Amino acid sequence: MKDKANYDDIINLPHHVSSKRPQMPMLDRAAQFSPFAALTGYDDAIHETARLTNDKVDLSEEEKETLDMKQQILLEKLSDHPALTITYFVPDAKKSGGAYVTISGNLKKIDGFERWMLLTDGTKILLDDVADIESELFRDLF
Repeated sequence: MKDKANYDDIINLPHHVSSKRPQMPMLDRAAQFSPFAALTGYDDAIHETARLTNDKVDLSEEEKETLDMKQQILLEKLSDHPALTITYFVPDAKKSGGAYVTISGNLKKIDGFERWMLLTDGTKILLDDVADIESELFRDLF
């Protein structure tokens, strides 16, 4: 009896080409062998869970008083559009916590009623999120 694992009876036959159906393009043919992701979005969810955020730090009364004094000085010099560097908290859009961001620019406006400040580049920062303000105006004071 002939060994069936040898395939000698079919190994040299010509490749079959259908006369009724067109040949599949090579790109589509390769796509049927591409890896299959059974859990779509699972990797993104794992990375999102692993991403760290910081908690917002509550300022002491002394730090709040210092920030208030700095804001008063800035209000007095507002027409000069003073240069400053602000460190403030930005809440994360997807999970609790956030990150502290430091930005430099020139002050355009402070709204004490709605509690925000606006820089000349259009950046709007909530006063309650400000952790620190640095400026040449404070050099000898603090």
